[in-house]
Amino acid sequence: MAVATYRQLVRLTDALQRTVGTGRVVTTGPDYEAGRRLWNGAVSSRPAVIVRCVDPAEVRAAVLAAGEFGVPLSVRGGGHDWSGRALSDGGLTLDLSGMRQVTVDPVAQVAVVSGGATAADLVGAAEPFGLTAVTGSAGSVGMAGLTLGGGYGPLSGRFGLALDNLVSVDVVLADGSIVTADSEQEPDLFWAVRGGGGNFGVVTSMRVRLHRVPALLSGMVMYPWDQAEKVLTGLSDVLAESPDELTVQSGVLPGPEGDDPVVFLAPTWSGDDGVAGGRAMARIDSLGTPLVSQIAPTTTRQMLAAVDAQFPFGRHAEIRPRSVPSLTAGVRDVLRLAGSTLTSPRSAVSLHSLHGAAARVPVRDTAFGNRDPHLMIEIIACWEPGDPRASDHRAWASNLTSALEPEALRGSYPNLLGRGEVAQIAHAYGPNTARVLALKYRFDPDDVFRAIPLPLSPWRSRDRASAW
Repeated sequence: MAVATYRQLVRLTDALQRTVGTGRVVTTGPDYEAGRRLWNGAVSSRPAVIVRCVDPAEVRAAVLAAGEFGVPLSVRGGGHDWSGRALSDGGLTLDLSGMRQVTVDPVAQVAVVSGGATAADLVGAAEPFGLTAVTGSAGSVGMAGLTLGGGYGPLSGRFGLALDNLVSVDVVLADGSIVTADSEQEPDLFWAVRGGGGNFGVVTSMRVRLHRVPALLSGMVMYPWDQAEKVLTGLSDVLAESPDELTVQSGVLPGPEGDDPVVFLAPTWSGDDGVAGGRAMARIDSLGTPLVSQIAPTTTRQMLAAVDAQFPFGRHAEIRPRSVPSLTAGVRDVLRLAGSTLTSPRSAVSLHSLHGAAARVPVRDTAFGNRDPHLMIEIIACWEPGDPRASDHRAWASNLTSALEPEALRGSYPNLLGRGEVAQIAHAYGPNTARVLALKYRFDPDDVFRAIPLPLSPWRSRDRASAW
């Protein structure tokens, strides 16, 4: 969709103020600035208009108005997309942060989650009932964006990805239709949103499965840099042999005092057998001589809060994902390179493991393109605003991405891929690519919704139908 003209924007704003109300249609001021605030402070995009939606009817009105006046549209949920796709620069942004309600049915063990709710909102609502949810590793991430794109997290080994716990979605389509999609109603749409992200419509509400985990054991173990090879070699065996109940996030961090880097392991045991959990944690503790070892009973809410504290809103960031089959010697070499060349005390490399229940879902059951056991490597260049070495931090991330090329799978995690990662985007959906694009053309033929990347160049060609 082309950049909107001044005349289009004026007509759009007038129409929205009539249908939604002047108080929630903003172009300047504190509410506008709050609506464009993202986790990555480096994003400078400025929507011409932000609609602060509070219900599906307002979402529908905004979607129809954008179509009527030909104005580019984006959707902001949790505001955690590092590349800034949540903001339509010079266009219309739907801010769903006012739609954060979560309702829990403790008997059915299902939560109804509004489109702007975060992971912290969800687990906070579930916890009083002795329940928890499959989320990512940070609490401030929007649940809709996380879930629709995949959702690696500390409970994924036992319960699958976040998207595997999706029961149904309520979606506003480009033509203004409000539909419910699940395994029986609109099953093609339900298939597509589980991995294809928000590219098919605006998800205003989801129903997600909850779980009862009586004893969650987790924490952080840090090893000194001179033990990196020993620890990473031992970790490769742990990951290859991990039961469903054990999910280990790992990687490289700057040292606690900002000095030498460390290897970190953040294991989570979600099983009912506490003795087995203790043995699993003892094995991780014995991979070397830890600088820090803090493993204890915890809650999902506490785990998410710890990550939020480490990566708060407002810092500048660039993220590069790569997926690898396992922690090979070549991957370990790149991790050691990452630590030895760190340019910022805020940067990190994090490895997310897909195994267990998440790997047993047949790849064609959802749009998510890779169900083989693998590690998704998240290279996080992060720095404070005003840091004069911003280009060095970006180069660090880019160099590591290139160094991983010989070890990497052809595609990686769409939720983290930037617009420029064309080669990885082309393979991100694996054997599901053709069906994802066919359903994109069916449900959103005018390409109104642009969320996580899709390999759309053939689809956007002049004769789109010929691509199929």
